[in-house]
Amino acid sequence: CEEPIAGAEEPLPLKLPHMDNYEPGTDPQGCLARATDWRYFEKDGAWFARETNTMPQWAGSCWYFLRYIDPDNQDAAWSLEADKSWMPVDLYVGGQEHAVLHLLYARFWHKVLHQLGLTAAPEPFQKLVHQGMILGADGEKMSKSRGNVVNPDDVVKEYGADALRLYEMFMGPLEATKPWQTSQVTGVVRFRNKVFNLASMRYDLSDESMDDETARILHKTMKKVTEDVENLAFNTAISALMVLVNHLSGLKTRAPPREAVEKVVLMISPFAPHVAEECWQILGHEGSIARESWVTWDEKLCIDSVVKLGVQVNGKVRGTIELAKDADETEAQELGLALESVQKFVEGKTIKKVIYVPGRILNIVAK
Repeated sequence: CEEPIAGAEEPLPLKLPHMDNYEPGTDPQGCLARATDWRYFEKDGAWFARETNTMPQWAGSCWYFLRYIDPDNQDAAWSLEADKSWMPVDLYVGGQEHAVLHLLYARFWHKVLHQLGLTAAPEPFQKLVHQGMILGADGEKMSKSRGNVVNPDDVVKEYGADALRLYEMFMGPLEATKPWQTSQVTGVVRFRNKVFNLASMRYDLSDESMDDETARILHKTMKKVTEDVENLAFNTAISALMVLVNHLSGLKTRAPPREAVEKVVLMISPFAPHVAEECWQILGHEGSIARESWVTWDEKLCIDSVVKLGVQVNGKVRGTIELAKDADETEAQELGLALESVQKFVEGKTIKKVIYVPGRILNIVAK
């Protein structure tokens, strides 16, 4: 009979048949459709078929993280020991739709499991981060009807997978909604190629000690990239790497230091793993770069001993000086007044006051 009917209350809860094979097969109704003796029944002279496709995808996706912590357990879905060792999940990353769909359902399932004593943590996730939506080039949500859908396969085919990854992370903050601009992918392609070109200088790289400027830029970059990755600020991490790579590529008086280039390759590996692996091999290393230890830095080299300071005359910037971070007011004033661009604004005037904040500002008040 094609007319649906409600099942009788008497056999509830309905006992499922024993199945030797739980594989889905080709029938969209699932494996239970193969249990014909159970599926079909006669009532009031008419034959009916039980609905077998009743389990939603949420039944699996709402607790898969629990199975992940103990995937080889043959006796239970997961053990209490594994639960206490791994749960709760540190970070949940999802889009806006997840807040009212998967996140809500997964928390509901988990709370039931918690009340049953099957998991110790009352909440499955410790932290939630909403990733922003990538819009089409026209600033609208991507859809086939608008014709603004970007196929990642096309981008990978033209520019490579690393370029796609780099651009997606370089577009802006993870949480921000941002439009896709294919024309801007070439910027990260140039960056990727610069990294490869540095590694390709394997036999021309310097094994001597780095100059102070390069060492400071390197250690500041290692610190910033590490902290930015931990904070999911991938765009600023890549930006810092670009500054370092440009510095190394622009060295005129000496070859780029091998140590610095190797650190660059290590730092770019989470963003562009394919080119990083190739560069690592070019640099003479065996084994995967994924097995290498992450970079470390010297905190002392991350602190500027010399700073650039804007020199103001009556509140307007008239020049820039470089001096020690802890230089006193007398030294700062002498350097500031020595600038030709400052002298013409104080000439013939009386200096009434000097406002000096070390490392931040020098303002000369002249009348």
